[in-house]
Amino acid sequence: MEDQELSKHRLPQCDDIFYFPNFITEGEETYLIRKINDSPQPMWRKLVNRRLQIWGGDITMKGTLVSQPFPAFIDQYPDIISRIKATGAFDQSPHKAPNHVIMNEYLPGQGIMPHEDGPRYHPVVATLSLGSHAVFHYYQYHSESDDPAVSGHGKAINMTPVSSVLLEPRSLIISSGAMYLSHLHGIEEVVEDVIASDGNSSGVTISNLTQLEDAQIKRHISEGRPLKRGVRYSLTCRDVGRVSGLSTHR
Repeated sequence: MEDQELSKHRLPQCDDIFYFPNFITEGEETYLIRKINDSPQPMWRKLVNRRLQIWGGDITMKGTLVSQPFPAFIDQYPDIISRIKATGAFDQSPHKAPNHVIMNEYLPGQGIMPHEDGPRYHPVVATLSLGSHAVFHYYQYHSESDDPAVSGHGKAINMTPVSSVLLEPRSLIISSGAMYLSHLHGIEEVVEDVIASDGNSSGVTISNLTQLEDAQIKRHISEGRPLKRGVRYSLTCRDVGRVSGLSTHR
């Protein structure tokens, strides 16, 4: 991942994380959210703490993608797939672009526990945020030397994040390399976030403070005011290496 354009978006001291503010326009965001909410009810899958849609096909227990066409609003207008491909982040992946998207809807107070995406995907993931902000935390496992109790009891997660990133609406974050292979990521279940800044030491320290572009978010941070979460739609885009059937993806 040596693309110069991609390198411009690398987070400070985070070689394998890239942040793109305003990856799409406000008009495109409004259009995408409308198309998501206009989706037929059978498209939605309900989990305990959120609901989601899966685009591009289902993945079998053996990790093979049974390919299906993307919705037109993903690979035609505004063609999110081609834009992500153009970043160069997927240049080394099997299909050179995402072929699978999970769209999660998060209401205020909803999040997702620290987790890994697993080996069925190429180790690059691009996440587009619509509608509201969130704070994305990266974690690592305790080693046995850190915590002797880990031995024989599975891996324990060190719940102190190694990096935290504020995801603005319309932003894209790309995780790759070690941040994909050996770290976990998650979003806390809160209704608001307080972000630390030069004039406010309390709150979450984020790695992309200097890369933020949303004027209202920046003002709230500088004034030490909490950022209240709204409804957020997260488009998690990945490349599944093993594909069954006739692929319709680029």
